[in-house]
Amino acid sequence: MQDHPLSQPREGFWGRVNPFASKKWVRRQTDPINDRLTELDDVNARNARDIKDVDARAQAGILKAQGSADLANQTANAANEQALNANNTAQQTSGHVDKLNSTVNGLDQYKQVNDLEIKFHGGSPALTADARAELDQIATNLTGRDGYILEMEAHSPYAGSAGIQNSERLAESVERYLVSEHQIPIYRMHFVALGNVQTASADNPDQKPERVRTSSVHLMLMENSLAARAEASPQSAPAAAGTEQP
Repeated sequence: MQDHPLSQPREGFWGRVNPFASKKWVRRQTDPINDRLTELDDVNARNARDIKDVDARAQAGILKAQGSADLANQTANAANEQALNANNTAQQTSGHVDKLNSTVNGLDQYKQVNDLEIKFHGGSPALTADARAELDQIATNLTGRDGYILEMEAHSPYAGSAGIQNSERLAESVERYLVSEHQIPIYRMHFVALGNVQTASADNPDQKPERVRTSSVHLMLMENSLAARAEASPQSAPAAAGTEQP
């Protein structure tokens, strides 16, 4: 009697397979495969986690680097702004220094803007009514003013020390009047007693000086343009004959 075809072992993927093999046998055959598949799944999962972790760290690094770059850029912008401010300040300071230097250089620069001749009778230091009127007129324009001085040259026809002493009394008489009647500060007035010393003309220095025949005080108003104010300038004082106007 021939065996039934199903009772014969067959060649298959797993070798000779018994169609009536038990589940236990099948499990023994498939468990290594399942374990390997499970191991592969674990490897894939671990690789995925590693990739995700690396990506997260990379993103964090990129964000940190971007933050550092932004901070560096902000610092650079702030430094540039400070540099610009410092440059502007330096330029302003330089301008102030130049202006100050110009002001300082001009402090001693005085220009004659008015003059008058105060005449005396017979060498007496008493001021005449006309002399007082002339002094009143120029002093009125000097009240509250800055940036001016009054220079005086006193002359007398007397010779030697007598002429010098007499011309000194004449200049002191003018000063005394301006101080007592108009409160002109004494430090703004300067005089020189020349006696009968003859002085050359400023307009024609080569011309022979004229002989001193009368007692007089030549008063010159000198103005510093840096300190004077245009709205009440001493230049507004009427000039005597021969006055030099700016």
